[in-house]
Amino acid sequence: SLVVLFGATAGAYGAKLGSDERELILLVWQVVDLHSKKVGTLHKSLVKADNLDLSDQCREVSGLTPEGLGKAEPLDRVLQQFSQLVSSDLKVLGRSSYTLCSDGQLLIRQVLHPETSKKNFLLSDCFYSFYDLRKEFHTCYPSSAAVKDQTIKTMAEYLGLGTNEAEEDFGVWQVKTMVAIIFSMLSEGCNHAFTEPETVKYKYETGPCSKSETVDSETVIRARGLPWQSSDQDIARFFKGLNIAKGGVALCLNSQGRRNGEALVRFVNSEQRDLALERHKHHMGSRYIEVYKATGEEFLKIAGGTSNEVAQFLSKENQVIIRMRGLPFTATQEDVLGFLGPECPVTGGKEGLLFVKYPDGRPTGDAFVLFSCEEYAQNALKKHKEILGKRYIELFRSTAAEVQQVLNRYMSTPLIPTLPTPIIPVIPPAYTIATGSIRDCVRLRGLPYTAGIDDILEFMGDATGDIKPHGVHMVLNQQGRPSGDAFIQMKSADKAFMVAQKCHKKMMKDRYVEVFQCSGEEMNFVLMGGTLNRSGLSPPPCKLPCLSPPAYAAFQTAAVIPAEAAALYQPQALLPTTRTPQASAAAPPTVTYYPAQAAQLYMNYTAYYPSPPVSPTTVGYLAAPPGAVAAAATATHTPILPQPGALVRMQGLPYNTGMKEILSFFQGYQYAPDDYNGLIQLSDQARSVLQAPKEWVCL
Repeated sequence: SLVVLFGATAGAYGAKLGSDERELILLVWQVVDLHSKKVGTLHKSLVKADNLDLSDQCREVSGLTPEGLGKAEPLDRVLQQFSQLVSSDLKVLGRSSYTLCSDGQLLIRQVLHPETSKKNFLLSDCFYSFYDLRKEFHTCYPSSAAVKDQTIKTMAEYLGLGTNEAEEDFGVWQVKTMVAIIFSMLSEGCNHAFTEPETVKYKYETGPCSKSETVDSETVIRARGLPWQSSDQDIARFFKGLNIAKGGVALCLNSQGRRNGEALVRFVNSEQRDLALERHKHHMGSRYIEVYKATGEEFLKIAGGTSNEVAQFLSKENQVIIRMRGLPFTATQEDVLGFLGPECPVTGGKEGLLFVKYPDGRPTGDAFVLFSCEEYAQNALKKHKEILGKRYIELFRSTAAEVQQVLNRYMSTPLIPTLPTPIIPVIPPAYTIATGSIRDCVRLRGLPYTAGIDDILEFMGDATGDIKPHGVHMVLNQQGRPSGDAFIQMKSADKAFMVAQKCHKKMMKDRYVEVFQCSGEEMNFVLMGGTLNRSGLSPPPCKLPCLSPPAYAAFQTAAVIPAEAAALYQPQALLPTTRTPQASAAAPPTVTYYPAQAAQLYMNYTAYYPSPPVSPTTVGYLAAPPGAVAAAATATHTPILPQPGALVRMQGLPYNTGMKEILSFFQGYQYAPDDYNGLIQLSDQARSVLQAPKEWVCL
């Protein structure tokens, strides 16, 4: 037997059903016996929503009113009545089992499952298997319209069914027509058999992912704006009703190994992915979640792994994974098992523990633990911030993808993680950042946050050839992410005017971008932390030069240091010969190229940062001029700090720490050389710092 089911929400109707997160307000159903071709009683039930504010489309199409819905039963009561009435009708027809049949997948996947999940009550088993009438119709009549273009009306017209929608109540006509379509498919000419129902997964299945797997880019999305404490199960619940692939939730981590509020999710097919995209800006608690397309390469980069140890650890399926952070470096497996205690036994004992280590075997203080059930995992989480040895231990829910990410991150960490790669003197610039009042620059405002340099160049079109070398400047926020703004230096004011006229409000991805002509002076004000608006220029509030500009995560290959300090950082002084890889004698020296103006920017730490400038012909890094490479190859340097280990790196400084606090911290230690003045040309501020009485010099 089939139970033909139709429903409507208080918002969008048709192809956008469920996309606006509105609640269900109507259910209509009727039992159909496929063997005897008899039908049961047609039932129509209104549903009382928590929000009775109906959209204009809903009022027009359904004819329902908030007053009428206010007298209805809530959804949980209506679903109980549904089960009881269906069972009663089946008995009358002499049947005992049934499968739902709906017009498309939206009612089941995008309305019922998400809403019941948010309201914390379970759907009965019958809602996890259903027939999609549109797919069944296309299978029976291959010459009909494509599945995505089918509606109840178009299917009825294809069969020549004479039905008048205006003669019946909303919902009743739809169900009666669906029943008539099913009987036509069962006729002798077709003899269609309903054999392969659609299924909804009961729960998300965890599992490992190998970098050797092939992941279809049409099945992956990126979710952004997640609460930092959300787990893979929370994300699976957000996408309730859609089938996520096994091990298909990968939480993204930042450079510190902490979650950054993003996740990549892999679905079983492109149809499920397209339905997931319709949940853009749906809510998880009080936060709305952005959903975008992603690629299979991005998913493998986050979730894929190659370690046999990790694969063996994750081979135990359907386990709850807990991450432990802050373990003493001397902690053993016995110590961890003793810390967790008998109330939360680890799956497989010691085999259920995975310590994270550096490539040389040193412990990182992280470990992952497997538990066989949710109860044991909850008992373990209660030990959050309890003491092991002399340290408190943090415990969090984790995922298989996070295990892979953490292991990949630490295993790829160099043995000397405290030294940047590689630092050498800054070469004098061959170009300058624009200044003056000539309006030969353009400002792009409203860029998609996912836009990169390649997207901007494609957006500019033929005008790309008129961009100055190294003339593209992305504006980053405090977290080092794109702010939605960018500046581009053109070869002339006329070129800038033409670009502003041609590209203003042109679409990039799903957003229009505003393009304004501006001057080099205005561009520099914004890049240095000022603001540019209709009321004019607002200068940067911070007027002190930053001696050490912030690092740019997107340009890891460029080592940026101030010009005054460049001569103090010689590769001979920083990298002892015993700890650097052997290089070919014929290989040219690596030269990091960065303009002095950009290295001495007046930074405002509460506003924006400029990214390193980029050339359209050298996207992704700053190329040094050939002459600069030759000069660096022939230059001879006298190491200022000849002793290995003469430099130290400080981590964990308060954000408001200044040079005076650092110098005070190191009082009582050895004196720095006092002959810097004859070696390098210093600014007045740097010279005053170096000449002041102290024990250490901060560079």
